[in-house]
Amino acid sequence: MLTIPEIIEWGPKTYVAVRLPVVIPFGQEMDPAFEELFDAFANAGVEPDGIEFVKFNLIDMPRLEIEVGMTTDAAVPLSGRLVSGVLPSGRYVRMTYTGPYDALYDATAMLVGWAKEKGLQWDAKSTEHGDRFASRLEVHDNNPSTEPDPTKLVTTLLFKLADS
Repeated sequence: MLTIPEIIEWGPKTYVAVRLPVVIPFGQEMDPAFEELFDAFANAGVEPDGIEFVKFNLIDMPRLEIEVGMTTDAAVPLSGRLVSGVLPSGRYVRMTYTGPYDALYDATAMLVGWAKEKGLQWDAKSTEHGDRFASRLEVHDNNPSTEPDPTKLVTTLLFKLADS
């Protein structure tokens, strides 16, 4: 199930993430990355209570650079693949998908097609290594550790629009 896409204003949010290169399909790499992230929070004595997300930094199909992260204002020491950053403020397109993760590719394609039809441009630039996005997120409103039924997984797509 998909909601109708909408344009929203979103404020800046600081985060900590595990940055990694992946090749589609990359599902087997998600759990270890999230475990690494949650271990970093635990080692810092920080409760992971922010927005859980996957940020798509660079897309050169089928190769991607992603960040598996969580928003937080707490200090989490960085090492290895851990990075910190700020999800930028601005206008975003938001659409929510309910269902298994293996259909997110199709949901994303629908959102991209909708934006193209509306003449919207993402905050992205083409580089020799692929398209680099300012903020292209899959926000996990729940996950398999809290919702075992894959048909009830809720993911919100949030893609930053280029400034007018």
